[in-house]
Amino acid sequence: MTKDRDVKLEGYYKSHWPVECGGNRRQKAANGRLDVKNKQARVQSIRNERWNVMTIFREREELFLGGTMPSFTGPPPFGWVQKIDPQTLEVINETPRLPCGEHVWCGAITAHQNGNIIKVNGNYMHSITNQCEVDIEKKLPIDQAHNGLLVLSDGSIVTKDLRLEGQGRSTITRLNDKLELMHEPFLLPEGSMGRIASDKNDDGEFIYIPGIEKIWKIRVDEKLSVDGSWSPTYRSTDDDQGLSWDGCISDGSMWLMNNGDIDSLRAIYSTHPNGRFNKAPKELSWRRSAPWSCKQRLYKFDLNSNEFQYIEPFEKSGGGIIAPPVNIPEHNVCICWDSINGGLAGIDTTAKKLDLSWKIDDIRPTMQPVVFPESKELVINSFEENDDKLVVIDLTNGNILDKVSLKSPLANGMFLTPGFNNDIIYCSTRTFARVSWE
Repeated sequence: MTKDRDVKLEGYYKSHWPVECGGNRRQKAANGRLDVKNKQARVQSIRNERWNVMTIFREREELFLGGTMPSFTGPPPFGWVQKIDPQTLEVINETPRLPCGEHVWCGAITAHQNGNIIKVNGNYMHSITNQCEVDIEKKLPIDQAHNGLLVLSDGSIVTKDLRLEGQGRSTITRLNDKLELMHEPFLLPEGSMGRIASDKNDDGEFIYIPGIEKIWKIRVDEKLSVDGSWSPTYRSTDDDQGLSWDGCISDGSMWLMNNGDIDSLRAIYSTHPNGRFNKAPKELSWRRSAPWSCKQRLYKFDLNSNEFQYIEPFEKSGGGIIAPPVNIPEHNVCICWDSINGGLAGIDTTAKKLDLSWKIDDIRPTMQPVVFPESKELVINSFEENDDKLVVIDLTNGNILDKVSLKSPLANGMFLTPGFNNDIIYCSTRTFARVSWE
């Protein structure tokens, strides 16, 4: 199975991390090693009161931070991109305020092979130079917040609008690098809230999307079409479980977790523009009890059949998450967690089974991790007593190697990015940070 970190990522600027999760398969794996066990952590934490979503690299010393404003009430939201010094976190350049159709949602950025930074936010897409100048602005044809942004092997750009159960069918919009529509938005068979993943193999190029009940495989040609050979069902509308976020394509399978449409997400998508209120409702906290009793599950779907299996590694009912899992085939382990109840688990994947290998009960992860397979290190957050921490864990046995405070009062499901200097860049609402080990 292809490993994102070992191949040139077609369509992207030549960079070790030009897109969220390090590649279209969302494997979240970095080359190299941190080796934090015998080193001292140094934390640089910046409070900018923005919704900091993700960082990506273009050139080695070109770090870009993208996000939006958490303007659930009050003045209209807007998107933004900053060029950041990867050592000092100083802002070098910044875009003007980018319209988002007043939708409050995280969106995404990526470094395109043409050299520009592409940003989707709400129902707008922007192409931005490496000096943070707006080159092209495009209002997308679907007036809905969009979630997920990938570049395909031909350089075309795809994004998807986000919808929950009962909110209609989602669409994929595909544009060229001039942000011109390549064809009419493609209507999916179901709504979908998760981000999109894609894979290219001997059979062609495909986009994978968890929907309301099924996972959909979309064939990429001159136009998009549903590949009817593979569409496994992971839930039904009367199930006592929640929807899935995006999946991790790894080792011939798609790995995902259920229970993602928690109260905060349902509140954000109960209004239009998404996330805009006269008065912020109490449901905006991800810490609220889940609206189902189902335990948190990790699913494994074989990409060559409709067969799947799942495991419930946590004892408590009413599990919930706001980010997807990560599979590390080199060590036969998949990492999953329960954000609402707390807990993180390593699942043994040998012999095509899912068995609990290790579990940590007293941490509370929420975000997209990074793994270093060479050194067997997992990096993820743990929200404890209103303080978000960065935790480094041994993938093979669950031992905590280091835990450091980020001075971040809020946690969410955003992204970690590996740097070049034994460091990790962290993003969350109100705070972004860099942790280096020396």
